Amino acid sequence: MEIQTLFFLVILIFSIIIHEIAHGYMAEWFGDPTARLAGRLTLNPVPHIDPVGSIILPALMLVGSGGTFAFGWAKPVPYNPYNLRNFKWGTILVGIAGVAANLALAIIFGLMLRYNIELGITDGPFAHMLATIVFLNIVLAVFNMMPFPPLDGAKVLFAFLPIRFQYIHDYLEQNWLLFIVFVIFFAQYIISPISGFIFRMITGVGIYP
Repeated sequence: MEIQTLFFLVILIFSIIIHEIAHGYMAEWFGDPTARLAGRLTLNPVPHIDPVGSIILPALMLVGSGGTFAFGWAKPVPYNPYNLRNFKWGTILVGIAGVAANLALAIIFGLMLRYNIELGITDGPFAHMLATIVFLNIVLAVFNMMPFPPLDGAKVLFAFLPIRFQYIHDYLEQNWLLFIVFVIFFAQYIISPISGFIFRMITGVGIYP
């Protein structure tokens, strides 16, 4: 595996881990200590890594795309929604927390990249590192907000819907692999364009360094 691809994969793994930790901290803030008690509020990648979603699938996507595109997932941070002080809003904010963490990382490093570009530093390892962090975190945020179980977008959507629609969520969750295949197949038509637009909004450039 090339150094660039390995670097891409490392950033992806840690971005996914931060995403999951954010879920756990938000649940803790609402009164559920499940993630902490399970030892998941840590940057140590070992408790978080899902062999398929964190390593195999991203690596295959990187190789298949020539090192330009990948996404993945970690083991979901456990939480008990019935421990939350506010079931509805706790569920919604726990679902949003991971996406918010990825967007926060994208904005912080994106503004650093924007500043470097304004200084005329548009190439080199540092600019590429910043752009990689920004792009990957945007992709993760957009991917996770798609309204298909087990993604975060589904948790948010069905928390707003009346309880009678819960059977739809349960059915989709039991057949979620079909929707992962759907997302992968249409990634270039859904995830990539939206991610590219957000990348331009944050960094001011539309070309990936």
